[in-house]
Amino acid sequence: MLAKANVSISFEFFPPRSGEQKLILESTWQKLARLNPRYLSVTFGAGGSALDATLQTVTDLLERSGVPVAPHISCMVKDRDMLLRLLASYKEAGVERLVVLRGDRPEGTSGPGSFQYASELVRFVNESFPGAFHIEVACYPEFHPESASPETEFKYFKEKVAAGADGATTQYFYNTDCYFQFLDDCERNGIDIPITPGIMPITNYTSLARFSAMCGAEIPRWIRKRLESYGDDGASIREFGLDVVTKLCERLLHGGAPGLHIYTLNRANATMRLWQRLNHL
Repeated sequence: MLAKANVSISFEFFPPRSGEQKLILESTWQKLARLNPRYLSVTFGAGGSALDATLQTVTDLLERSGVPVAPHISCMVKDRDMLLRLLASYKEAGVERLVVLRGDRPEGTSGPGSFQYASELVRFVNESFPGAFHIEVACYPEFHPESASPETEFKYFKEKVAAGADGATTQYFYNTDCYFQFLDDCERNGIDIPITPGIMPITNYTSLARFSAMCGAEIPRWIRKRLESYGDDGASIREFGLDVVTKLCERLLHGGAPGLHIYTLNRANATMRLWQRLNHL
């Protein structure tokens, strides 16, 4: 049995883009905040209103949730001055943790003053605000879709760690072997920061297949075939997905994973049911 007090959990949200989405997110975080998460993370928008929405979401969660909030920072930030202002705002608001990513590289970032890699951002944050933030970075046990080779992928990760990353969160996966192999690779290379597995609940096969194709996450053939066999039977997809992800999380936690980071897609039900299963409620 996995005791609730022993499972460290965090949740990821994206900034709402409409009044309806704002109401959905509010209902979601109110439910999930009761699970005593380590932190809530908020994804990053590129410039303009999207960035404003990220900042507003972070501020709202800090003021109302009673849970630490970790904003995402990515290379989509327009310039260093904008990043400095943003970081100063977060520090003033009480943010103590950041998730620093490369993100999808936007147009026009090749000139001076821009950031190309997450390692540059990590170094910049540490130099500009020394000791102010705990920095989480991303890692890809199944390899980023743009990586030229496994060696290149791991080289980039080592550079982020060398730049001062305090921890890492993985892209989601459904094969625990890739995670534990990644931990072995880290140990052989002297990397000892916590590596938290990212978890994607399975609630809709079409959406999952699309997300996975974009980010390079593999859906094992046996899972894909089972999901395809259910067709439009959403209830069966959710029940099967819950079984798969529960067993995945149990294997990870029993194997020594430091916690779980749940990609909620701003919905609470799948995460709540997973949490209940893990705690045998």
